[in-house]
Amino acid sequence: MMHTGRHFLQIPGPTNVPDRVMLAMAKPVIDHRGPEFAELGLDVLERVRAVFKTKGPVVIFPSSGTGACEAALTNTLSPGDRVLVCETGWFSHIAWRRVAERLGLAVEYLPGSWRKGASASAVEAALAADSQHTFKAVVVVHNETSTGVTSRLSEVRRAINRAHHPALLIVDTISSLGSMDLRHDEWEIDVTVAGSQKGLMLPPGLGFNAISEKALAASRTAKMPRAYWDWDEMLKANKSGFFPYTPATNLLYALREALEMIQEEGLENIFRRHQRYGDATRAAVRAWGLDILCEEPAEYSNSLTAVVLPDGHNADRLRQIILEKFDMSLGTGLGQLAGKVFRIGHLGAFNDLTLAGTLSGVEMGLGLAGVPHKPGGVQAALNSLASSVAEVATV
Repeated sequence: MMHTGRHFLQIPGPTNVPDRVMLAMAKPVIDHRGPEFAELGLDVLERVRAVFKTKGPVVIFPSSGTGACEAALTNTLSPGDRVLVCETGWFSHIAWRRVAERLGLAVEYLPGSWRKGASASAVEAALAADSQHTFKAVVVVHNETSTGVTSRLSEVRRAINRAHHPALLIVDTISSLGSMDLRHDEWEIDVTVAGSQKGLMLPPGLGFNAISEKALAASRTAKMPRAYWDWDEMLKANKSGFFPYTPATNLLYALREALEMIQEEGLENIFRRHQRYGDATRAAVRAWGLDILCEEPAEYSNSLTAVVLPDGHNADRLRQIILEKFDMSLGTGLGQLAGKVFRIGHLGAFNDLTLAGTLSGVEMGLGLAGVPHKPGGVQAALNSLASSVAEVATV
C-alpha cells in the first residue's frame, strides 16, 4: 500500500527525533582532537548532569544502552561477585541477568511479576539475610520497557538502607530518563544507566553512566576485565572535553541540541507533559474495555503503555494491520508477552495531536482486526487531555 505523510513511529524507542536535533546532527564532521570539539565535549558533559539530577560525573559511550549496562558491571565488580537482579520483565533478563552471567558474575534473579515493579520488601529481605554482605550490587530497571511498569526506586533505596547493606545500587533508566522523574543523587543511586534513543530524543548510539563516589571507589578495586568500557580512561580524557577514542561526534552535536530543548521546556514541565500522555492513553485503554498490563496504578509508566488483548486475539496481527493500513509502528510483546500485548510509546518529542493520531490508529485497527472492544477510547483520551490543558497552562 502506498502511504503519504509521515510514518507514525509509536514504539517506546527509538523515538521520533525533532527536526532541530536532526539539523544539529547534520553539521560537518570536525576534528575530535581539536579545540572546537573540546568546547562541545565540555558543554555536553556539564549539561547532561542536570538530566540525571547529579553533581557527579556522567560518562558518555558511543554505544547502545546494553553497552552502558555492561560498563556499569565491568567497572564496579569482580569475577564471581554476587549480584541481585530484580525480575521485572524482558530487559531485566536480557540486558542484565544474561549479560551479568556471561561476564562471570553470580546472579541471583529475584523473582517478580511482569505486571509489577521491583519489590522493595523482597530486596530488603534478600539483603537482610545476607549477613556476610556477599551481594555486591542490586540491579533494578526503573521503567521496564517491555511492560510499561515503573519500579519505585526511592522505596528500593530505603529498603537497602534499612538492611544496612553496602551493595551498590545500579539502575537502568533507558526508557525513563528525560521522561519521568529520576534523582541520581537524592535516591543514592550508584550507577544510572541510560541510552540516547528514548526520552533524550536522539537516534540510537550513545550510552550513559552517571556515577556516584561510592561507585568510583568500587571501580578502583574491581577486577573485571575492561578496556573499551573503562571509566578511568574516559574520566581522564573528559576533564579537557575529549574522549580516549573516537567519539560519536555528530551525535554529540545532536545531544547538545536536545539538552538545549530540555532546558528550554524545563524538566518538571517535561515530566508533567508525559504524565498527561500516560493518563490520556490509559483513559483510552479503559474506555475500549481492554486491560493495562501494569496492575499497580502507582507504578504506571508515563513513557509507554502495554495493552493486553483478549484471549484468542494476537497482538502482532493487530500491529501488522495497523502498520499496513495506517503506516504506524507499535511496540511488540517481548518474551512471555509475545503476541499477547502491544505497546504504545508516548515519550520524547511528542504532543497532544500526535497522541490523538496514535490512539485513532489503534482504535481503527482494533475494529479492522476484529478485537472485541467498546468505541470511545479516542474521545476519552481527548477529554483527559482537554481537562489537563488548563492545569498545565497555569503551572
